[in-house]
Amino acid sequence: MPLFKKNPFGHILIIKKWIIRILAVISHRRYKGFNKLEIEGADIIRSLPEQNVLFVSNHQTYFADVVAMFHVFNASLKGRDNTIKNIGYIWNPKVNMYYVAAAETMKKSLLTKILAYAGSVSVQRTWRSEGKDVNRQVKMSDISNIGKALEDGWVITFPQGTTTPWKPLRKGTAHIIKKYKPVVVPVVIDGFRRSFDKKGLRIKKKGILQSMVIKEPLDIDYENESFDAIVEKLEYAIEQHPSFLKVLSAKELAAIEEENKAREWNA
Repeated sequence: MPLFKKNPFGHILIIKKWIIRILAVISHRRYKGFNKLEIEGADIIRSLPEQNVLFVSNHQTYFADVVAMFHVFNASLKGRDNTIKNIGYIWNPKVNMYYVAAAETMKKSLLTKILAYAGSVSVQRTWRSEGKDVNRQVKMSDISNIGKALEDGWVITFPQGTTTPWKPLRKGTAHIIKKYKPVVVPVVIDGFRRSFDKKGLRIKKKGILQSMVIKEPLDIDYENESFDAIVEKLEYAIEQHPSFLKVLSAKELAAIEEENKAREWNA
């Protein structure tokens, strides 16, 4: 029996646990202090199976979104109802929780490598590389690694593959759903793009109300629903379907566009 237990990716669990603890302590005030995080549906977390759960969410920053989910999911598992009050919930975190991230992003610095050890399933982006548009084939090893993570526990993914709102969802997520048949839980977030920079590492503005809504698992016919039908179902579930644009005013759309340009400029 090995001295230090490892997960399927070779990460030593005690090291991963301490990384999660330290990062949680450092980041806690970003969601309950400098800013406020309003949570809805956290009780759903406690009803989920231990493995093969896929969380799908819209995306607003590289890291602040997923760090917030680590807080909320662990707090809920420790009996908190829609709150991350009392950070004691992080002492024994769920270590079989992962998130999908671009491999090139996770290799950029010592900090991103530490964040990767906390649970990243790094994949090669097929449409973007080093700031340029590309057209690459999906690496089957990436799909297999996501399947390995699902077999071990929970996986968080951002199917748009970008922090820009209302961009089309990547069909790769539908392929993963069809292949591995996970419980699919939609998560809708807001406020993170206003309170953090694009990377989600620097606080851009204080006093912002952030929100996270965890929805009931989707009803998916894994055998008979098409990839396109699943993608459309995901778009509606995470409120990124083009029809949602119709309810926004021209002023709101212009503000979002200006904010996206500023974030791209400062990235």
